[in-house]
Amino acid sequence: MKYKALFFLIISSALIFGFYQEQELPEGFVYVKSVIPDLDVELKYYTNHNFVGDTIDGYRSNHLILTRAAAEQLKLVQEELQEQSMCLKVYDGYRPQRAVNHFGRWARVLNDTVNKTEFYPDVKKQNLFKEEYIASRSGHSRGSTVDLTIIDGNTGEPLDMGSPFDFFGKESWVDYPNITGQQKKNRQLLQQVMLKYNFRNYPKEWWHFTLRWEPFPKTYFDFDVE
Repeated sequence: MKYKALFFLIISSALIFGFYQEQELPEGFVYVKSVIPDLDVELKYYTNHNFVGDTIDGYRSNHLILTRAAAEQLKLVQEELQEQSMCLKVYDGYRPQRAVNHFGRWARVLNDTVNKTEFYPDVKKQNLFKEEYIASRSGHSRGSTVDLTIIDGNTGEPLDMGSPFDFFGKESWVDYPNITGQQKKNRQLLQQVMLKYNFRNYPKEWWHFTLRWEPFPKTYFDFDVE
C-alpha cells in the first residue's frame, strides 16, 4: 500500500507540474502555450461537439500544437488584440493526417448525420467532398494553419461572427452579405489583424488562416495531439 500511495503521489505531481502534458515534438513545432501562456484553447476535435459528433482520431488532449513560426506570429496577434481588451480563442491548429482520414471515412457513411442540423443543414452529406468542406489532405497537417475567433477579454465570450465555427454553408464565407453590420465588423477585425501578421484566410471559412511562407509547405505530419 505504501508503494501504491507513493506511485499516485508521483503521478499527481507530474500532472500538476505538467510533466505529462508534453511529448517530444518534431523539430520546428511547439506547444503554443509555451509561447502564448494566456491563450484560450478549445480543440473542438478533442470533444464530441463537432460535425462528426465524436472525438477525432489523433486528438488525445486539448494541447494546441503549431510550428514555432506560426506560434510566434500568433503571439503578435494576441498582443495587439489585448490592447483593445480582446483575445484569441483557438479551435484547431496542427491536425494529424489520421484525423483527416477520420473525416474522410465519416463523410462516406451517408446515414451518419447526427450533427447535420447544427453544422451542415443545407448541404447533402454526399456533397461534402465536392463542395470542398472535406478533403483528403488539410493544410492543418502542415502545422501552420489555425482555426480561431476573437473573444471579449473581460467576459470570455466570442464575438458574433454571423455563423458558428465549422458551419458548412455560404453563411461562413468571409464576404457573405446577409449578416448584420456588427457581424461584418467583427469578421473584418479578425481578417485585418491576422493578415497584418502574415496569416492568409480561406475565403469559405471566416475562422481559417494559414501562415504565409509556412516552414513545411509540402509535408503532412501524422503525430498525435497529446
